[in-house]
Amino acid sequence: MSAPTNSPSPAELTEWDRDHNLHPWGGIGSWREDEYQRLNTGDGVYLWDSEGRKFIDGPGGMWCVQIGYGREEMADAIADQVRKMVYASPWSSTSEPAAILAHKIAERTPGDLNNVHFTTCGSTAVDTALRTVGLYNNILGRPDKKRILSREKAYHGSTYLASSMTGKERFKTRFDKAHDLVHFLPDVNPNLRPKGMSPDDWCDGKIEEMEQIILDLGPETIGGFIAEPILCSGGVIVPPKGYHARTLELCRKYDILYISDEVVTGFGRLGHWFASETVFDIVPDMITCAKGLTSGYLPLGACIMSDRIMGQMRDAGEDELFYNGYTYSGHPVSCAAALKNMEIMEREDILGHVLRVGEVFQDRLRSIGDRFDIVGDVRGMGLLGCLECRPDLSDESYAAHLQFGNKLDAACERRGLMLRPFGNMAVFSPPLVISEAEVNEMFTIMEAGLEELSAEYNA
Repeated sequence: MSAPTNSPSPAELTEWDRDHNLHPWGGIGSWREDEYQRLNTGDGVYLWDSEGRKFIDGPGGMWCVQIGYGREEMADAIADQVRKMVYASPWSSTSEPAAILAHKIAERTPGDLNNVHFTTCGSTAVDTALRTVGLYNNILGRPDKKRILSREKAYHGSTYLASSMTGKERFKTRFDKAHDLVHFLPDVNPNLRPKGMSPDDWCDGKIEEMEQIILDLGPETIGGFIAEPILCSGGVIVPPKGYHARTLELCRKYDILYISDEVVTGFGRLGHWFASETVFDIVPDMITCAKGLTSGYLPLGACIMSDRIMGQMRDAGEDELFYNGYTYSGHPVSCAAALKNMEIMEREDILGHVLRVGEVFQDRLRSIGDRFDIVGDVRGMGLLGCLECRPDLSDESYAAHLQFGNKLDAACERRGLMLRPFGNMAVFSPPLVISEAEVNEMFTIMEAGLEELSAEYNA
């Protein structure tokens, strides 16, 4: 007799997932062929799969599990809110968790960013910001000022507008995009600068490029500039010092709204609630966040807007509706999870911990780059890092880089480290609660994996 449907066997779970669960970024060519690793339990920075194997979570879920796995008090806070009030329509009502959370976020944002519009994830937060650029210029009587400047290697999400802003050259898809709405600025990665050029000169060149593009396109056609403080999915690219402040100056000069996409860098990844002002010395017009807002325990995102742009729209409009929102905007249970997440982060001084352990993390990361010839570049900040392997072999195909990344992933996985390979890059964003000992454990495994591949590729 087969097992009842509420207690499926491991084989049935594999079959049902393969046959019915269409995964993000799944290959259409391998439809109903791929089998995904099934993760069953987690605690702290560790995960266990369905076969009982233990892993350090190198990518922190998807850049998001800030406070670590298995927090009983988070589970209790979620359950308590479910029992109290599971849903409130954001159109006609509010809830206590949503009101408190909006206030707490506004307290921690820079400048006059005091208006929090809750969304369901990072993509919808970015989508909201982009739609607001269009609304803002329509209300101000500038219907042609709609084009958005983004950057090569940027990743901003999967909705129609957000995916259109994504500038990863290997992000190939036949999904339609709003190509006429976006213009991509050239790659800002300082590692690409010509031999002998200083980072300051490289930065000067990037700013000159941006201003020339603004002039060529016409400032009257450009409504917004969207930028991750660190281009995370593009390979943890840290722009040169002063770059962000100078791009903001250009935006102010040409009346272009600045969107800081802090979906990854927000909520502690760099040791601060938000990185825009504290780390990169900018106060943007909008900030988008998600991921670490709830530490991945429940879906939630937010687009935070300045008083300045909201006031301008109010003063110029008659009775304009902010015609944007979602059934689950400000969902009470998700907001309760976010509040508990922030409470834990404050009580345990997780931001301070990131600043302290981040130094160990970055030192260990860079020592790996010094030790292995197979590593071409090492970069990062806080608890973000990237090892780019074999970038000097530019004549190799992307397929070869993918093959390398898959081999490195497999070598590390066998030893108990879960990676998120991007072609020939290994990206790290572990839970923020990771200890110094766990940082060393993670990178010791990485070194063993690199030793294995060095022996193969240097033979």
